[in-house]
Amino acid sequence: MAEVAIKAEAVEIEARVKRLTLVWTGLTFILFPILGLLGFLMRLVQGNVFPAFPPEWFYSILTLHGVGMVGLWFVEGMVAVIYLLSKYVKPSVGVSWFSFAFTLVGVALIIISTIVGKFGAGWYFLYPLPYKSAEIWPNWATDLYLIGLGVLGIAWTVWVIDVLRAIAKKYTLNQALAWHYLAGKTEPELPPIILIVTVTCIAAITGFLAAVALLLLFLFDRVSGVPADPLLMKNLVFYFGHVLVNITMYLGVAILYDTLPQYTQKPWKTNKLVAFAWNTVLFLVLFAYFHHLYMDFVQPRAFQIMGQLASYFISVPAAVVTIFSALAIIYKTKVNWTLGSSLIFLGTMGWAVGGVAAVIDSSIAVNFRFHNTLWVPAHFHTYFLMGVVLMILGFIYHFSQQHSNIPDNPKLSRFTTWLILIGGYGFLSMFYTGGALSIPRRYALYPPAFSSGTTLAQIAIVFVSILTIGFLLYLIQTIRRWARSF
Repeated sequence: MAEVAIKAEAVEIEARVKRLTLVWTGLTFILFPILGLLGFLMRLVQGNVFPAFPPEWFYSILTLHGVGMVGLWFVEGMVAVIYLLSKYVKPSVGVSWFSFAFTLVGVALIIISTIVGKFGAGWYFLYPLPYKSAEIWPNWATDLYLIGLGVLGIAWTVWVIDVLRAIAKKYTLNQALAWHYLAGKTEPELPPIILIVTVTCIAAITGFLAAVALLLLFLFDRVSGVPADPLLMKNLVFYFGHVLVNITMYLGVAILYDTLPQYTQKPWKTNKLVAFAWNTVLFLVLFAYFHHLYMDFVQPRAFQIMGQLASYFISVPAAVVTIFSALAIIYKTKVNWTLGSSLIFLGTMGWAVGGVAAVIDSSIAVNFRFHNTLWVPAHFHTYFLMGVVLMILGFIYHFSQQHSNIPDNPKLSRFTTWLILIGGYGFLSMFYTGGALSIPRRYALYPPAFSSGTTLAQIAIVFVSILTIGFLLYLIQTIRRWARSF
């Protein structure tokens, strides 16, 4: 009798997790095209194809596009991971719904602050500038933006803590971090997704705590008029931003580890090398963000050196181990290449290419030249758009196909994949070329001295159009399967 009740409870939990995933994914189908079109619009303006509008609108759109995309894929990555984790541990579905509700509130506040209030400081919102731009946007817009971030921070902190709680119910901390593998033991067997998600959630908490400190200092300045230390504020901003982007990438990699073996029929198990790699990441991610601050010469010199070393070494363990392991899994294997498995695997390539470009930019001598050029959005969009986004989109297709039982269309899948690859890397190559030519980033319109930036934007528009067609074909195929999954 007790066994029947346990099985019934497991079925109910599985159904609730599935429903949660379907709802979040449906929201992604709405937000992703809107935020993507905002990015397309910015390139149209920079290429003089779309009539120029006031610069303050450009920067409002830039802010919403940047913050929105990073937040969207972190959330969808968390949802995907929770779905996959439910085979091993039981995160609270109620907490996930709580995060869903609070995320919607935070997103609404940020949309109002940017679209209505014209807040355009970007995701970096460097202190004290957001409250020193009253002639462009009112202070209430800054207030709403910071409150929106605070609401998101609360929701996401509760979320990752609950995931850690669920893992802790089954594994001790040293087991969840695979320390027993480092000691030469293999019991209890630890799925790689548990290790990666544990590392991700611990790093996430440090990033969210930095955001809390940042927002409290903003609030104290706003209420008391006592200024904060601008260098401290800048460190907090970039630590939070750097960690958020990196942990989103790690969520995509967790999807890769757990999902790709289903298409190769080869297991992907935790071993001593995998354990060492991800524990190294947990340590180095705390220091790599210093490479964003090379231009701040008042930073302690030791921090700059730490940033240089951490930026070099963090790319080696997780990325190299993961990439070579993925190649080993598909080597001489009859892989079931669907649209889902193709995107998940190709996301690994985007991570590798973007990672190499990021390491190049994190070299102090190179960063001195590339710091404020289009090279920065180039490497960021590579490991984000062509990395984690492809991994998560691959999971969404994988999930929808599993639950709809609609077979994959190999020819249409290959065509869609090629459109995304050609459009995506063609679009990114214009960013890289612009960086190599010292074209500055964050310009709404390029002055005559940077006319090549306009030309590159015009070429990029062609590739973005191809990419858009590819994503539309993806959405058509995936939404059809998603709708049948209810």
